[in-house]
Amino acid sequence: MSFNSLSELAAAVREFGRARDWHLYHTPKNLTAALIVEAAELLEPFQWLTPEESLALPEHKREAVKQEMADVLIYLVSLANLLEVDLLQAAEEKLALNARKYPVHKARGSCAKYDEL
Repeated sequence: MSFNSLSELAAAVREFGRARDWHLYHTPKNLTAALIVEAAELLEPFQWLTPEESLALPEHKREAVKQEMADVLIYLVSLANLLEVDLLQAAEEKLALNARKYPVHKARGSCAKYDEL
């Protein structure tokens, strides 16, 4: 199975859950909780590493990170399916908003929050 777009992935995730009657459990609250759990699991391979070590993970840890990233994406897509959110459009809108909040001439090289720039 290969996906060429987020909409193809969304359709496959929707069908995967539908075939298993997971709609009975996939509420916004449950999907958000699952997303948080998976995001926490994504952090685990990086725990206690230096920045340099986190950039040079051994292959087995890279694979674990990849699997957790996929879980995060799938739960996020499931939530977007349920709430009828177009993730690409939402990301486009958010990037435009962030561009206004973090203009390059103020934000370059800074990690300050927009109201501190």
